[in-house]
Amino acid sequence: MTLLIVFACLVLLILMISWGKFNPFLALLLTAIFAGLLLGIPPKQLPASIQKGFGDTLGSIVLIIALGAMLGKLVAESGAAQKMATVLAGLFGTKNMQWALLITAFIVGIPLFYGVGFVLLVPLLFSITYQYRLPVVYVGLPMLAALSVTHGFLPPHPSPVALAAQFGASIGLTLIYGFIIAIPTVLIAGPLFARTVKGLHAQPLETFRPNELPQDQLPGTANSFFTALLPVILLAATAGLPYLDIKSEGVKQGLSFLADASIVLLIALMLATITLGTAQGKSIKQIMHYYGEALKDITLILLIIGSAGALKQVLTDSGVSNEIAAGMQYFNLPPLVLGWLSAAIIRIAVGSATVAGLTAAGIIAPIMTQGTVNPELMVLSIGAGSLVCSHVNDSGFWLYKEYFNLSMKDTFRSWTLMETIVAFVGLGGVLILDRFI
Repeated sequence: MTLLIVFACLVLLILMISWGKFNPFLALLLTAIFAGLLLGIPPKQLPASIQKGFGDTLGSIVLIIALGAMLGKLVAESGAAQKMATVLAGLFGTKNMQWALLITAFIVGIPLFYGVGFVLLVPLLFSITYQYRLPVVYVGLPMLAALSVTHGFLPPHPSPVALAAQFGASIGLTLIYGFIIAIPTVLIAGPLFARTVKGLHAQPLETFRPNELPQDQLPGTANSFFTALLPVILLAATAGLPYLDIKSEGVKQGLSFLADASIVLLIALMLATITLGTAQGKSIKQIMHYYGEALKDITLILLIIGSAGALKQVLTDSGVSNEIAAGMQYFNLPPLVLGWLSAAIIRIAVGSATVAGLTAAGIIAPIMTQGTVNPELMVLSIGAGSLVCSHVNDSGFWLYKEYFNLSMKDTFRSWTLMETIVAFVGLGGVLILDRFI
């Protein structure tokens, strides 16, 4: 009965947005209230659950999205994005821009969280597709597939690291096996699948649409790439801090502060204000106007993502994931398939890849104590399952939909299907590796 209620609420949400033309923010909020009441959350506790989900979701990403949007706006307006697009086109050719962005995203995605990589690379994607009149979904989907795969499969990202700790898996072996599976997964879910959505029409956010500037007014190549990719450089450098033998507690705390993604983006933005702003002849007033315009454009996106987090929290607090976990105990399946399926069902019901992965780990834990399953492959199997079928209860779904300004139908057709391909190909890779390890 619980899963039927969840399904009915999700259908209601889709109908409100696609047929009823409701604003997604209101539709998600109303659905969260409706689902909470039907799933038995006491009315007096429901507002707290909604507020927690809203706050927790935005608390972790609002600064990243806001600062990333401001940086992206300046990169576009200063001509740095135009300069980078010209250089990449010269290196790879206009026809191969999809591959250029895919390779960039795979490298960037290893040290960066998905949300950070998204807000840093999407402005470059939009600039390239506008400048060379390329189909944005076709060019951009492989880039996003690379970011998603690295986030779900490869340490040092939180989910694979947490799962490796629970199962006693080697981080190093998990990373090696993850690379082996990640490369074919990205190729299939990225360039190969993107061919089927080449005709999708999208009108991305105008805030990242660059003004065409004369070549002599563009910033230098080194300045453009260094400033735009500085967050990647800093976050990649800080990823190795846990492995340094630092004795001073004060130094550790200081480095930990500087390693935070929002602090890194703030530092990068302040530097960009100089290198792509005042040093290029722009006034502080003009630069702040760019930043204000960027924030206006992402306000609704933040509200939508927050309300998606509220719905996710209501579903989590109602005990849906625990009920699924209890039912999965009786499935007679190979352990690696059971781990994947457990994460997949919870992911579809609740929307959170992290909740799906950690809950599935609890289901699989008794099996892992028997020592008959490779722990590194189990980490990857659950990681793949936790990415399946991203839809309306996942904030990543709305981030993609609103930035690319797509309809619900086209978002399902491109984003949801791409994430599902990632999950199934990932499982296939795990099962093949299991034959040889």
